[in-house]
Amino acid sequence: MNARTEPVETLASALPPLGQPGRRVALEDLLPALVADGLLAQSDADEVGRYARLSSGDQHALVALARRKLRVPVSHRTLDLDLLVPWFAQRVGLPHVHVDPLRVDIARVCDVMSSQYATRFRILPIEVGATEVTVATAEPFVTDWVDELHAVLRREIRRVVANPLDITRYIGEFYTLARTVRGAQKSGGAHQQGNFEQLVELGRSGRNLDANDQHVVTIVDWLWQYAFEQRASDIHLEPRRDVGSIRFRINGVLHNAYQVPMSVFAAMTSRIKLLGRMDVIEKRRPQDGRIKTRNAEGREIELRLSTLPTAFGEKLVMRVFDPEVLARDFAELGLPDDDRANWEAMTSRPNGIVLVTGPTGSGKTTTLYTTLRQLATDEVNVCTVEDPIEMIEPRFNQMQVQHGIELGFADGIRALMRQDPDIVMVGEIRDLETAEMAIQAALTGHLVLSTLHTNDAPSAIARLLDLGVPPYLLNATLIGVMAQRLVRTLCESCKQPLADLPDDEWNALIAPFRAPKPRRAYRPVGCLDCRMTGYRGRSGLYELLGIDAGLRELVHERPDLGALRRHAMRNGLRPLRLAGAHKVAAGLTTCEEVLRAAPPIGD
Repeated sequence: MNARTEPVETLASALPPLGQPGRRVALEDLLPALVADGLLAQSDADEVGRYARLSSGDQHALVALARRKLRVPVSHRTLDLDLLVPWFAQRVGLPHVHVDPLRVDIARVCDVMSSQYATRFRILPIEVGATEVTVATAEPFVTDWVDELHAVLRREIRRVVANPLDITRYIGEFYTLARTVRGAQKSGGAHQQGNFEQLVELGRSGRNLDANDQHVVTIVDWLWQYAFEQRASDIHLEPRRDVGSIRFRINGVLHNAYQVPMSVFAAMTSRIKLLGRMDVIEKRRPQDGRIKTRNAEGREIELRLSTLPTAFGEKLVMRVFDPEVLARDFAELGLPDDDRANWEAMTSRPNGIVLVTGPTGSGKTTTLYTTLRQLATDEVNVCTVEDPIEMIEPRFNQMQVQHGIELGFADGIRALMRQDPDIVMVGEIRDLETAEMAIQAALTGHLVLSTLHTNDAPSAIARLLDLGVPPYLLNATLIGVMAQRLVRTLCESCKQPLADLPDDEWNALIAPFRAPKPRRAYRPVGCLDCRMTGYRGRSGLYELLGIDAGLRELVHERPDLGALRRHAMRNGLRPLRLAGAHKVAAGLTTCEEVLRAAPPIGD
């Protein structure tokens, strides 16, 4: 289903119907049932009924009632649409759905009926199957359209009840988008494929769609605002054989958002590349760019662009950088107090190397930027060399790696050393030359922060040795390593306690340690706040390794990684899964999430 049925907590009572066939629901029809079900006090019902006809106007009766912000007598909860619509659906005997745009095939549902027809009856098609069409309505007693659609579509019509404000909103948005895409397709003609699977179509010709076509501009603007509204961290534009697929990454999981014809898709890609100051003509090699825009609230948001030539055309990924996210402090990022104190002690040293490790998308950039913001006072010179610059920060001196002119990380560090830096941030240590330059910077009195791609903190030592760093230089410069992962956090609005946390899940999480199960753990449920996923937002898991004298004795050309890890754990290192177990016990996430994100605890 493209929309999920939600539970209704109120009980229906044997009262007359809430409306009359063929007529819209009136406010005075709802009041007796609301009072009978304990959702409305009789005094409030009398007050509402006295002015019902004067106050409701053309708006839906549920909307008019919700805007009064009355209180439920027993629970004192506000009588809003989130409560009223499920109750109303149960009362009229129809399923209740919340319309999730990411689960609706907009192009397909808009072919079911015209926008004029949908607006006239205030209905919205949300799913089209082989034998059935699901249509959302907030006026269940107006049914003239059911037989008409059944005759035209030759499919069964399944009616569901949805929020009247959502229906009105999405009638406008869905049909406007579908109309804009069709207009862009007509303007563009046939798609000239620029891929490795050339398709020869005889007798067809047409111009390519212009990136500045007003239809294309509108579609791209819609795409960005829609992604910001859905709290997407990445936007993927992926070419397929026949269509272009648009997907959003939300809380670390990809969701299908929309599909557009390839002619429109190519024009959208060109439009975004143009705004990102990229070479629009060049489609054979990867490119990078960036765009700064604003969301609906007027807050600045930066997009980092990356293109990749694929079998069916040019793929484009936009990473969304919200300055508010990168400006969070460590408490908001989920770093425990004791780890935060140790981390701040490491990064307050005048010289040495501090590393952050983890896979792509684990929050390393956010950790580094948060650290540098704390360190960047008026008394110090903070310089970075990045590929690419993730976020513009006025307090840093940021340099972009330029591979085209052979300006790599090592060359960047070499140049920065002549700029009188106090703190140097290197985007990533990828090779021996970069590692050697970082070590030289640390030996000459600078604090160096950088990242590595390793599974855990002790593995960073083995990785640097594998690159060819001499053990004595590593022992002389390395201060500490932080490994991290991101896990989805449970939605505070709907999470529910588990009767009993399964032994196998808990044992898998903490093995080989022994720890009692928490008294209470929680499970995801799903509500409107979290888009029915049960999770909202993400939090970090951290594994902090400090370099002490005992550990330095184990660092040699062929180190025993197991011995490094055992020594670290004896001296207080808390593995990622154990850090996750603490968050499970605190009711912030689930065992399943931690097991998915964090690697097993080594020997």
